[in-house]
Amino acid sequence: MSEKAAVLVAGSWGTALASVLADKNMDVAVWTRNEAQRDEINGLHRNERFLPGVELTPNLHATTEMEEAVAGAKAVVIVAPSSAVREVTRSLKPFWNEDMLVVHATKGFETESLKRISNVIAEELECSEDRIVVLSGPSHAEEVVKRCPTTVVVASMDETHAKAAQDLFMNSYFRVYTNRDMVGVELAGALKNIIALGAGMSDGLGYGDNAKAALLTRGLAEITRIGVEMGANPLTFAGLAGIGDLVVTATSRHSRNWRAGFMLGEGKSVEEVLSSMGMVVEGIRTTKAAHTISEKYQVQMPIAKQLYHVLFEGLDPRTAVEALMGRDRKTEMEVMSLETWEQWHT
Repeated sequence: MSEKAAVLVAGSWGTALASVLADKNMDVAVWTRNEAQRDEINGLHRNERFLPGVELTPNLHATTEMEEAVAGAKAVVIVAPSSAVREVTRSLKPFWNEDMLVVHATKGFETESLKRISNVIAEELECSEDRIVVLSGPSHAEEVVKRCPTTVVVASMDETHAKAAQDLFMNSYFRVYTNRDMVGVELAGALKNIIALGAGMSDGLGYGDNAKAALLTRGLAEITRIGVEMGANPLTFAGLAGIGDLVVTATSRHSRNWRAGFMLGEGKSVEEVLSSMGMVVEGIRTTKAAHTISEKYQVQMPIAKQLYHVLFEGLDPRTAVEALMGRDRKTEMEVMSLETWEQWHT
């Protein structure tokens, strides 16, 4: 019999990762609360709302019953929106056992607690955080389901679990690297959505490539600065989870964060943007979380700060850009202190 994996839930990225596993001849169960979506996946082998025009493989099936989804699974992949991860994991808990590999591919924070997603999952499963693996990197669902070459990273505090996730997902078009810096991989994946919003906003304002290149470069410095303060390895932000994911999310029309930022730049309100998107835009929630985190750690995040003013205080996007351009003079190499850098090299 084929090995089984369960994927929670059936959004675009969850369906794409389920397709990767199905292409490895695994029996893949995708859990959804939506009965119509379940019937569409099972009957038509499609998920039109999230991946229009894509035909899914027959060994991928959907269910609205959590117990059915995870029964006999060797791995459970959690790909719920950040706001739903705790509830989904709580539903998983009665059917989870310690032989199951747990991987999450959610890029964000729990907004209320400011906890990383692995923290939330470990709390709800009542297990050590080193049991959790995070999957991240430059990967549009729309390209993965078309089997375009894609490279990602899996990270865990336990190398054994990271290698198990690598073996689980790796195939001819989906290449997987391992990383021990789980904190850095999670932070990079979450925080780059803020910069992608800013890049889209810059494009919507018509500011061109010069402005966007500066935004991405300074955005990466901003992400690295807060990441190191929170315990991440600075080199992680130069890798797939950092600059790789930042580039793909901030420059592509596949990116819902870029699209949301573009509409903001065109003059639409946050409410109009969310109504038009019809899907979760993680960067908006993450901007709110990052604003609080930067104050907590007393680390400057000027791009995130200005986006916070735009998203939650009604600041005009052009005024936000003017504020960024008018900041005090700085030296470029202030990403982290020399003391911190030396700690990572000893």
